[in-house]
Amino acid sequence: MAPKGKDAKATASKAAKAVKKNTWKKSLKPRFSVVFHRPKTVKRTRDPKYQRKSAVGVEKLDQYAVLKCPLTTESAMKKIEDNNTLVFLVDIRADKKKIKKAVQGMYDIQTKKINTLIR
Repeated sequence: MAPKGKDAKATASKAAKAVKKNTWKKSLKPRFSVVFHRPKTVKRTRDPKYQRKSAVGVEKLDQYAVLKCPLTTESAMKKIEDNNTLVFLVDIRADKKKIKKAVQGMYDIQTKKINTLIR
């Protein structure tokens, strides 16, 4: 409801002045680049309501999966006799540390050096 009496006249005259004055003016924001860059919005931290995996996954490469089989070709047998070297076919996903751990676990020997060759 509108105020009554003197307050009403004063309020009305104030509103009329504001309308005549027109203080609001639109101004253009200066753009200094021709390329539009999307503004960076709020990035919230993850707050999951439940786990996506019910159990921790088992390691697929254990020592039996890393070492497939010993290589018994003529050149491999020569390396075994002459250089005191073992030759194995191993899984393609195994790295040198996994190979060393697998050989140590299965054969109880210390390895000095691991050489790999993908064939």
